[in-house]
Amino acid sequence: MSEREVSGSCLCGRVKLTATVAARIYGACHCGICRKWGGGPMLAVECEGAPRIDGGEHVRTYASSEWAERGFCAHCGTHLFYRLRQGGFHALPLGLLGDGGDWRFDHQVFIDDKPAHYAFANETANLTGAEVFARFGA
Repeated sequence: MSEREVSGSCLCGRVKLTATVAARIYGACHCGICRKWGGGPMLAVECEGAPRIDGGEHVRTYASSEWAERGFCAHCGTHLFYRLRQGGFHALPLGLLGDGGDWRFDHQVFIDDKPAHYAFANETANLTGAEVFARFGA
């Protein structure tokens, strides 16, 4: 496996994912949907293309907005991916990939939706919701 290839699995092990990441960086999404989905900001890794999925018959998706959907294991509920319906963008939750690797916290999106009751100490690039929509055309 190359430095840019990552893999992980759901809690019950029925779904396994392998993906190529653009870089060994991750970001935090503070949008209300991510916070509701996971109980806090989503820490995610951007993929180059769609991840390869073993056990896809156990994957369910939820259309969380007009432009995106989220995948999860139908048995254990593990969050598996976030993807845009158009354009091929895929992100995997960082925790899905285990503790290995030399990941760097690089950016935060929907920073204008972040509640005041928490803050990360890392210095990162920060994008508002409007800047994210302009960048991805959603």
